[in-house]
Amino acid sequence: MDVHPPLAKLLITLVAFVFGYDGHFDFKDIAKVYDDTTPYVAMRMLPGVLGVATVPLAYLTIRALDCRATTALLASVFIIFENAMVTQSRHILLDSPLIFFTALSIFFWVGFCNEDKHQPFTETWWAWLALSGLSLGAVLSCKWVGLFTVATVGFSTIYQLWQLLGDLRVPPRLFIKHFLARALCLIVIPILFYMSMFQIHFAILQSSGDGDGFMSSEFQHTLSGRHMADTFADVAIGSSVTIRHVNTQGGYLHSHPHNYPGGSKQQQVTLYPHRDSNNEWAVINATAEDWDAWRDEEDLAYLTHGTRIKLRHIQTQRNLHSHDIRPPVSDVDFQNEVSAYGMANFAGDANDDWIVEIERGDRRDKESYNRVRTLRTTFRLRHALQGCYLFSHKVKLPDWGWEQQEVTCNKNAVRDNSLWFVETNVHPNLPDDAPKVNYRLPGFLSKFWELQQVMWTTNQGLTDRHTFDSRPDSWPRLRRGINFWVKDHRQIYLIGNPMLWWLSTAAVLAYVTFRAFVILRAKRGYRDMDNSKILKYDGLCGFLFMGWALHYFPFYLMGRQLFLHHYLPALYFAILLLCVVFDVLTSTLRTRYRLGVAALLLLVAIANFNHLSPLAYGTPWTKKQCESARWLKTWDFSCNDFFDDYAKYETTIPHTPQKSSVATVGGEPGGRAPIVVHEEKPADEEPHTSAIGAKVEPGRNIFNEEKKDVKSAAAPERVEVVQEEKQISSVLTNQGEGGAKQPEDAPAQEQGKEKVEDKATVAVVAEGTTQEAPAEAKVEQPAAAEKPAEAEEKKEAGPAGEAEVEADRVAQELYPEAADAAA
Repeated sequence: MDVHPPLAKLLITLVAFVFGYDGHFDFKDIAKVYDDTTPYVAMRMLPGVLGVATVPLAYLTIRALDCRATTALLASVFIIFENAMVTQSRHILLDSPLIFFTALSIFFWVGFCNEDKHQPFTETWWAWLALSGLSLGAVLSCKWVGLFTVATVGFSTIYQLWQLLGDLRVPPRLFIKHFLARALCLIVIPILFYMSMFQIHFAILQSSGDGDGFMSSEFQHTLSGRHMADTFADVAIGSSVTIRHVNTQGGYLHSHPHNYPGGSKQQQVTLYPHRDSNNEWAVINATAEDWDAWRDEEDLAYLTHGTRIKLRHIQTQRNLHSHDIRPPVSDVDFQNEVSAYGMANFAGDANDDWIVEIERGDRRDKESYNRVRTLRTTFRLRHALQGCYLFSHKVKLPDWGWEQQEVTCNKNAVRDNSLWFVETNVHPNLPDDAPKVNYRLPGFLSKFWELQQVMWTTNQGLTDRHTFDSRPDSWPRLRRGINFWVKDHRQIYLIGNPMLWWLSTAAVLAYVTFRAFVILRAKRGYRDMDNSKILKYDGLCGFLFMGWALHYFPFYLMGRQLFLHHYLPALYFAILLLCVVFDVLTSTLRTRYRLGVAALLLLVAIANFNHLSPLAYGTPWTKKQCESARWLKTWDFSCNDFFDDYAKYETTIPHTPQKSSVATVGGEPGGRAPIVVHEEKPADEEPHTSAIGAKVEPGRNIFNEEKKDVKSAAAPERVEVVQEEKQISSVLTNQGEGGAKQPEDAPAQEQGKEKVEDKATVAVVAEGTTQEAPAEAKVEQPAAAEKPAEAEEKKEAGPAGEAEVEADRVAQELYPEAADAAA
């Protein structure tokens, strides 16, 4: 279930589709290696491009606010060298599009305000206003944090209308025209844009998926693969039914042949969100001695208010049961365990009995108020002995319960969590033409509104703590970041540019202090606002401060998981405010001095960025540099994951997976055939003797030679086959005096005599074919004290001496120490 509106992901999906993504890669696990067919570079390109596009928007916005070009350049360079924004822009994440559309909305709104002061209701005026509305719709369609941007523009609009209302030169009709124009472009257009993104979302995602369980049954049945055939309307004794919970996304009453590890240790009963044969229950008359008596009765016994029934699980033949035993998770006095109890042909006991209590019906079906009707009647099930109600809530069972939702019998049940309805109903005594029902398929508005409610509920439910979560009070101080990725002694860690974060926070505090000081002076009769310069900069800083405050303080009201990246939209406003403060503080300086101060700030920002850039790009770093960069103890990036010096990075495996780490000797044009060597040395390798490979002699069949016993300290091991893009021959290790390792079909007693040390695998590369007999094999050279006299093998004569000489030379190159020992 996605808790965010769809625009940002739709844009990423569009890029992926254009570059050939077929949907096979699921993106579920962090640091999962991409395959060759996943266009992740193109998908990362979209956030990267939008991150880059934010830079000129910052420049143009500061210029539109009537600040100097130096100030605008300062703002754009600050955005370029902001570490957190760079890190977010380099990955397939939603914050880069969010910040871009936030910046775009503010730029268009500032442009509209300038045009409104000049001449309203021109084509340019309408264009700026309409573009502002479209941008607000876009930022809201990326994340609900965009509501804070809408609020920023909304408060600015209210201020404008308030000023117009107090201007006696503006007649009421003109004021109404201003109001309606803003309402159309800043309310209607954003809402229509937002809804259109969901219309596209619904049109693309028509199939069933993992998030189905979050939606209502009606919504689910609009998806392909979730359609349900018409089902009988009347529920009676003898019906086979599936029962759904009303409140918690409609999971099915479910049981499976697994027992509780504690409590009664009877069979588990849970709530399960997907269709399954274990969701089927048979309705039994609890007051009848003969359970099957309904088969011979002509009239059906409908379920009415007060009917006493048993529910028998069809797959396991056990009854829905409750007793005075506490549940495994919700271990409180007013809740009882619910289990499946009994066996086939076992009558059970009174703890299997439940009383049907009809809660409400459907106004389209009057009978649904009098008796239980499929999909139409909502009812409760009260336990006959305990008086508790069948109940479920958003509490998951542990792994032993497959993380399914807990079902209990609650004596103080919240009414909404104890409501159920029958979804499917089959009865053998009902004729085929009996009344049937099905879900009403909702329209777009119903689906849209339901999805907004589910998104809100799911967002509110994200309350679990995370290792790298943080609270809003720590964000302006940059107390800690977020660990994104650690691998190959490199790390990506989201952390901002300290100089920019702390200076921007100082600028916010400076403006608050200045404004409070001006208000106090006004109470003493000073008229500071009569100064046009103070009035201008107070308006600019006030607008940017309002944007920062509206994007920051609402997070204090949220109880869900929060992370440092939630501060980035507010940081954008804080950086712009910092630049405006710079503009006002340097307004009295000469140009060269102002440029000097700007250059100093830029150098410090770039130096801070460079100091922490290995955490943004995942590049090599040393432990010493990492420790020196940890200015605060709360910065919890892992310095121990880095090497002590850069030289060690040159010997480590590179990030891109390699096909093989084998070495090739030979292969020169006109020279000897290439020989591939793959060495695998264990970390705690014991001292051992080396081996010299046997001689390559064309025409010699080494498999038919008599095997000689040679002592060796190494255990026999099968030599790995080295496989490259070209086919290569496997190599069998020589076991003794002219002998070789027996083939796989050799007798076990012969294979038990093999004594070989697996030092290296040697293979001869053949051009598209496999050479079996002529191969470089290696043999264990026995120690001097153990070497028998007959180990001096007489060499067989080959047709030519070149092969023997060539083999000697290759063996000496590969194992010079063994060659020396043999000599």
